[in-house]
Amino acid sequence: MLAGAIAFPQIDPVALSVGPLSVHWYGLAYVAGFLFAWWYARRLVSNISLWPRHKMDNLPIHPVDIDDFLVWAVIGIILGGRLGYVLFYELSTYLENPLRVFMLWQGGMSFHGGLTGCILAMIAFARSRGFSVFHLFDVIGPSSTIGLFFGRVANFINQELYGKPTDFALGVIFPITGDGIPRHPSQLYEGILEGLVLFAILRYLTHSRKMFAQPGFVAGAFVCGYAIARIAVEFVRLPDPQIGYLLGGWLTMGMVLSLPFIAIGLWSMVTSRNREPSFRPAPQDSE
Repeated sequence: MLAGAIAFPQIDPVALSVGPLSVHWYGLAYVAGFLFAWWYARRLVSNISLWPRHKMDNLPIHPVDIDDFLVWAVIGIILGGRLGYVLFYELSTYLENPLRVFMLWQGGMSFHGGLTGCILAMIAFARSRGFSVFHLFDVIGPSSTIGLFFGRVANFINQELYGKPTDFALGVIFPITGDGIPRHPSQLYEGILEGLVLFAILRYLTHSRKMFAQPGFVAGAFVCGYAIARIAVEFVRLPDPQIGYLLGGWLTMGMVLSLPFIAIGLWSMVTSRNREPSFRPAPQDSE
């Protein structure tokens, strides 16, 4: 088993240090994810060819909206992601030491919580601007995928969320386990599926199929695609030790939290044909 194993690359979780300040790869992954999402979302709303039912001066979302929403998204994702992890994965630990909630550099973020927080932020922002939240979600979904990839790479560097023992050729020996047993690099599996593959699928929907014409279809595909990828990888990923398996030695909390998102995603896709698009004049300070 060990002969074909891949040695874990010795990467310091701290990307750089300046005096007493340490910058972790985990934090850089979030920054890179937000910056890419902002850049790509602006490109999506600036490309009139992707919006066959609109003209440039009456698109539902404009670049200035993306600029303004960035702060809302950061707050929603960080608060939702952290609270989701605390509530669903380690509530007793954080009740014993509440200050650990603020130690984000130690990891501990829930995608399902972050997505819920971002959805609430999108609903509030869309209502404040007077357009359908489905348009915003259609843009934010594809823009989030590369951030998911960066986040999973950071999980790999932190040696967290690794998989079950394996004799697969891509098995990695994680030094943090101390047992020298090759394991599935499930973080990288998730990064590839949730990030790169899902990005390619959504780009096909937005650029080739022009699915922005059906508000909510791309958003539904994003939610459904993530949930399916997450459930698939959960079969080779070790469950969180503080929770373990919920049923039968295979059902995990990640699976349970993902199942409703499949239903929500399918509903959003199926009902997208019945939604009328929003039309808004370009704001004065929009490009």
